[in-house]
Amino acid sequence: MKGETQACPSGLSNPAPIYIVGLFGMGYTDFYIFLIPLYGLSLGMSASEIGLLVGGRSLLAVFLSIHIGVLMDRFGTRRVTLFFVWSAIVLAPVFPLLPWFWPLLLLQVINGGALSFAWSGAQTLIAQLAEGEAEYIGRFSFFARIGTTAAPILAGLAWDLGGAWPAYFIGALWGVVLTAALLWAPEAKQRTAPTGGYFRLRDLFPSITDYAQCFALMAIPVVFTSMAIIFLRTATMGVQSSLYIVYLHGIGLFGTTIGLLFATVEIFSGLGHLFAGRAMRFGDPQKTMLSGTVASIVLICVTPFLGGFYALLLAANIVRGWLQGVVQPMMFSVQAKAVGPYRQGAVVGLRQTLNRLAAIIIPPIMGVIADGWGTTTSFVILGICLTLLCLPVANITRRGSRLQPVETGQASD
Repeated sequence: MKGETQACPSGLSNPAPIYIVGLFGMGYTDFYIFLIPLYGLSLGMSASEIGLLVGGRSLLAVFLSIHIGVLMDRFGTRRVTLFFVWSAIVLAPVFPLLPWFWPLLLLQVINGGALSFAWSGAQTLIAQLAEGEAEYIGRFSFFARIGTTAAPILAGLAWDLGGAWPAYFIGALWGVVLTAALLWAPEAKQRTAPTGGYFRLRDLFPSITDYAQCFALMAIPVVFTSMAIIFLRTATMGVQSSLYIVYLHGIGLFGTTIGLLFATVEIFSGLGHLFAGRAMRFGDPQKTMLSGTVASIVLICVTPFLGGFYALLLAANIVRGWLQGVVQPMMFSVQAKAVGPYRQGAVVGLRQTLNRLAAIIIPPIMGVIADGWGTTTSFVILGICLTLLCLPVANITRRGSRLQPVETGQASD
């Protein structure tokens, strides 16, 4: 069987280092996400200022993720990723030294970009080493979930014990461990850069040609449909982080019980990651991804119709979390296989760009709908709209499944 011959990609003969990269890579970002609101509150900043600090971390990722991804393809994923990990380590102790809003916002923008690009590098590296196999990407994602669970707990403990200085110091140590894991992990195959592998000053600046070539990947049906599914997935997460919380608070649930519902999604997402490799073999991956996404939309948008019964809310989150966990590595896998080994950084950059754009655009739209029609009705409106958006994606998926895969990875840049 074909699946058996690819059971162990050559780059994963020793998978421990890249799985450790997954654990500490995503957690590296979550560590700082958790700390910045606490630090802002300790300085007496307003809710709007804290909101700007939280949102500022995504600014560079929206505009430069594609550029950084191209640099990874050109000069080596691990090399570029290490640069951004080291940048975040150096910037960590600067946070406690800046009690003023505008300098802190600038620092947050730069540090947030470094953290985002470091995590993009980790995703690119696993896609390259695993040769796009969902089974190994799923395991990597499982370890990443462990990191996202542990990082806020450790950050909160450090903050409670000593405030900003020990908390950000541990954040820097987290980056040191990530550095060690990256140095231990193998470098993936790469094309010879036009400059022979040497970095030039003009490589610092984005190229319109690189961006055009990257967006051209959307012409591949499987890339387009998986990117559309990522947008829909981000929309469900936007519902969870906004309307869902408002509704649960309105029916009398407390912070602890709401937090348990969120934790349930994370836990079962992690378990779902481990099933992604098997799910790839059950049928058409694109149809599986789309059906899982539609089910996730329905499961969160029926929240007002569950009668406020906590057991039903918990059950819905268990199923939704598991489905999202299965779908995510599948999306990464089909994208990695569609573009070939030498465009992994570019496709991850494109994915990150669309993901950050969706995260910025969708929540305000949800807020407008909720203000106009009320929270309960908003679930229905959003459910209908998101489900209707799935229809053209389903049509493209059906047509794309009839076509042979396009091997763009061997095309010239």
